Amino acid sequence: MEQSDKYLHPYTAAPSYQKCVAYFCMEYAIAQSLKLYAGGLGFLAGSHMRSAYILRQKVVGIGILWKYGYYDQVRQSDQTMGVLFQEKIYTFLEKTSIRFEITVNRAPVQVGVYYLPPLLFGTVPLFLLTTDLPENDYLAQTISHKLYDVDKNARIAASVLLGTGGFKLLELLNLAPDVYHLNEAHGLPLVFSLYAKHGSVEEVRKRVVFTTHTPEEAGNEKTDIHLLHDMSFFSPLSLDQARLITKTEGDTFNHSLAALRLAKISNAVSRMHREAVEKNWSACEGTSPIIHITNAQNYYYWADKPLYDYLYSEDDEMLVARKKELKRQLFEEVADQTGDMLHQDVFTIVWARRFAGYKRADLILEDLSRFLQLLHDTTQPVQIIWAGKPYPMDYGGISVFNKLAHLSTKHPNFSVLVGYELKLSKLLKQGADLWLNTPLVTHEASGTSGMSAAMNGAVLLSTADGWVPEFIQHGMNGFVVPPVAPTHPLHEQNMTDARNILHTLQHEILPMYYTQRDKWLSVVKNSMRDVLPYFDSNRLAHDYYEKMYNA
Repeated sequence: MEQSDKYLHPYTAAPSYQKCVAYFCMEYAIAQSLKLYAGGLGFLAGSHMRSAYILRQKVVGIGILWKYGYYDQVRQSDQTMGVLFQEKIYTFLEKTSIRFEITVNRAPVQVGVYYLPPLLFGTVPLFLLTTDLPENDYLAQTISHKLYDVDKNARIAASVLLGTGGFKLLELLNLAPDVYHLNEAHGLPLVFSLYAKHGSVEEVRKRVVFTTHTPEEAGNEKTDIHLLHDMSFFSPLSLDQARLITKTEGDTFNHSLAALRLAKISNAVSRMHREAVEKNWSACEGTSPIIHITNAQNYYYWADKPLYDYLYSEDDEMLVARKKELKRQLFEEVADQTGDMLHQDVFTIVWARRFAGYKRADLILEDLSRFLQLLHDTTQPVQIIWAGKPYPMDYGGISVFNKLAHLSTKHPNFSVLVGYELKLSKLLKQGADLWLNTPLVTHEASGTSGMSAAMNGAVLLSTADGWVPEFIQHGMNGFVVPPVAPTHPLHEQNMTDARNILHTLQHEILPMYYTQRDKWLSVVKNSMRDVLPYFDSNRLAHDYYEKMYNA
């Protein structure tokens, strides 16, 4: 067996961060070349692991090495979206000789371990589990094939791999975490291994903290408890023991509720999200205290440093020139993908994030005639770029992407891109003048894309959801549309929000950009200043120790 000291941090932990923390997450967006992520949860985890390294924290990450990643977003011959699952090869990961066994679906499964050295990308040590081994049969091998597999049993098996497998790995390495951090409930089987080791719920709670990232039903899984038992989700406990410690009655097991009950403290990821979480779970017995630690993104990874150099030296001329250069770099990618030739002097709007229904990618098309009026206005010209990846089997999300792609072929200033991963995300944020954010209010837990956009001189226009009310001062450092009552019918909310966004664009933002350039530049600069330091993930990583790990 390999020695655990081989995997120690390349630094002595700072005095404020001495507790050893094991961070369990299903996805990590560490680098473009390491495709272990689907969307915002991964972007957040990647920034957290980078900041934990910068601050010299005693954190290790536990994840899964996905053989096919999430998926590769490609175009079909008619420009509609295609889904490609292609094997990923990573020669830069360290293949360890560690092997151990877990039980999945009441059968033994062998687990191997890969290691991401901290110095490679500037992260804390990251251990990646795999079942893609010749010792396993094909079904067992597929557990670590696809992130968020559409098959329910495969997703349950992946949770067992992350939670039970991660626990066993830490025991083998004798790393003895003081705190186990469940970033979402995917790694929940961990708690049943902890209970088997320590023998009481109280001892489990002393060691576990939990972060919930979404109020959406799809992100708070409910599963038939007998299926989970058959899949060895509760192993090494019996079904009766699992019911008892999670206070589960009936046949439906609520993963998030069980995590809330078995953590000493839990957190939502924005102030608004905390209100939603407390409303959703306040009537449930035995849940942990819930605080909020607003999400953040890593400045050192995301921000364009020359832009900040010019901001701090008050060199407005060079700041504007640098922003134009960043737009040029983005437009090269747009031309390469779509054949559209965009222009550096034209106001550029970007909508880019995961294509989930509540994020409403096509919201401003609700009032189509007014949208087309905006698109064809030669006095205040605009160009608009969309990018984002639906879940590969989310046919509703894919149809929205295809609708946008089809419409874009009719307009040279309307582009739709594929491959929304870290590299393209950075290009889009650096090249955007305006970052458009359109979630249905109360449905976005936090949303972080606008944070890293602001770090690149892109001004945010948003509905008042997630982290936005903690940041935007309308007309000063961004723009926010008036909230619509969530009790109104959905079609009314959509139309009202669309019209408010188009009105704000046409009557506030575009006149400012084209006729009050000094005022526009002031908004850009205020946005860049105000997003720091609170929405830099160094603050987030510190808050987790201060408010969760040391609580």
